[in-house]
Amino acid sequence: MKRMKKRKQKKKIPVIPAAQGLHAPAEPKDIVLNSQVRDSSSKIIFDNHTLCSQFLRDYVNLPYLKDVQPEDIEDVSAQYVTLFAEERNSDRVKRVHIRGGDTPFFLVSLIENKTVPDYNVCMQLFRYMVYIWDAYEKEAERRHKGMAKRADFLYPPILPIIYYEGSAQWGVPPDFEYYLVPLKDYSNEALMEKRDEISLVMMINKLQTAEDIEEFRQLPGSEMDAILKDTPEYLVDSIANVLRAFLLKLNVPVSDTEKLADKVREKKMGELFADMQKIDIQAEWKKMAATARQIEEKAAQLKEKAAQIDEKAARVDEKAAQVDEKAAKVDEKEAQVKEKAAKVACLFGQVTGLLPEKTRHKPDNDLKDKARFPHPSISPGSHIGYFPLQS
Repeated sequence: MKRMKKRKQKKKIPVIPAAQGLHAPAEPKDIVLNSQVRDSSSKIIFDNHTLCSQFLRDYVNLPYLKDVQPEDIEDVSAQYVTLFAEERNSDRVKRVHIRGGDTPFFLVSLIENKTVPDYNVCMQLFRYMVYIWDAYEKEAERRHKGMAKRADFLYPPILPIIYYEGSAQWGVPPDFEYYLVPLKDYSNEALMEKRDEISLVMMINKLQTAEDIEEFRQLPGSEMDAILKDTPEYLVDSIANVLRAFLLKLNVPVSDTEKLADKVREKKMGELFADMQKIDIQAEWKKMAATARQIEEKAAQLKEKAAQIDEKAARVDEKAAQVDEKAAKVDEKEAQVKEKAAKVACLFGQVTGLLPEKTRHKPDNDLKDKARFPHPSISPGSHIGYFPLQS
């Protein structure tokens, strides 16, 4: 009797209203880890959710972000940033919970600290946005099959932000709307009015010339110190790291860099650059650019030499192949000679096999005696019946 197989009952998946949104914790999948992690002062801003929330409240003019708090922000960069090029490792993707709303809100921040605007930035933003929406749709389908095809299903809003630190005018025509935050458009006085930590960070990041440092020195130190008075230590460390990254980028000696970073940790922002020699930042950047060009030129020369070596190696391989081919021909001829010799030996054996056995085995001297003295009664030395050997 055949046993009846019990049908597995499908587990009922509760129907989730599309308006409720998806709030599953982000899990990084298929991550390709960046082999080079470069320190970036701007990356520090968006990695610290206190600074990030201050930035969204103070510098993004959107009503629903006015009350955003650090605990409302979740970093999901690992799911997206690592899928793109190495040079984008400062980019950040945040999942922001909007209070009073059901659908999650995504923030994409692209860090542009180049002196010249990148005209491909719109495509970079668009890639992130498409990937986020695609991942959101797949998450919805995993939660409930067919959810993404419902009329009430909504994709999450995404706010693309370009945090531009360059001094040149941003002239990239937008292919779609994004929020641009150019630091050069904010004066130190306007930033000081905010009286929060993100403003101090932005004042550091907007330093571009020796004149900028001189203007920073003229700021009221007591007011900057007052901003940091009640700032928690972890946040002060973040600001110190921003300054540290900035100074190391200018090739400031490590010892001097650490002394200045310690000023921030001691909450003495007003004393920054007080004892520091005048730095020509633009000159330092030009020097760094020249060094980078030299490295690129050397790399190109090494690449050219490597190509020449490969070409020579290919020629050597070709000659070796020709030698091998000649050796093979010699071996083939030798084999043919051996084969012919074997055939000759075989024929010789057949010929010798046809001769009488006595003839084949009798010594030559004996044969000569028989020929010279054919009759047994005649022996050598006898004078009777001598006949010369006839040929």
